[in-house]
Amino acid sequence: MTLTGIIIIAIVVVAIVLIAMYFSYNNKEIALRKEVEAQRGKIESVHDKMWKVIKQKANVTEQYRDMFEKVYPDIIAGRYSGEGAMAMKWIQEANPEIDASLYKDVMQAIEIQREHFHSAQTRMLDVIRERATLIESYPSRWFISNKSEIEYEVVSSTRSKTVMDTGLDDEIEIFEKR
Repeated sequence: MTLTGIIIIAIVVVAIVLIAMYFSYNNKEIALRKEVEAQRGKIESVHDKMWKVIKQKANVTEQYRDMFEKVYPDIIAGRYSGEGAMAMKWIQEANPEIDASLYKDVMQAIEIQREHFHSAQTRMLDVIRERATLIESYPSRWFISNKSEIEYEVVSSTRSKTVMDTGLDDEIEIFEKR
């Protein structure tokens, strides 16, 4: 084998490696961009489910409370109409009570659904970070053709946005005063 043959083989091998890197890095970038698109749909779906679950559970609790408020006065009025020693009878009888477990169930649903939503948004940010790292790192940055930025704004609250904008979080009141 001559020196020219060795140089040609080396050039072909380097070209094959460079072409393979080009396709590999671009395919990775495409996969991450597609994952971002899919994650947008997942975030919307999780958000939709979150509010439906919370609203429906809250409606069940509200309906139970309304039913209790309608029935309870009739129960009491029927028991004690025209009888003496009502105070003693009240103490001795078991009276219907509102079931606090329904409220606990609503609170658990809120916490669980909000955590699912938080996880979906966190995954989105992780994929965007991974893609940005791929685009900015060497040697991948030399090969990737689509370097357009992915736009995503975290779904948040006015309070959290204000804290991030100002850098201040002075509010310590947990319960709003009415």
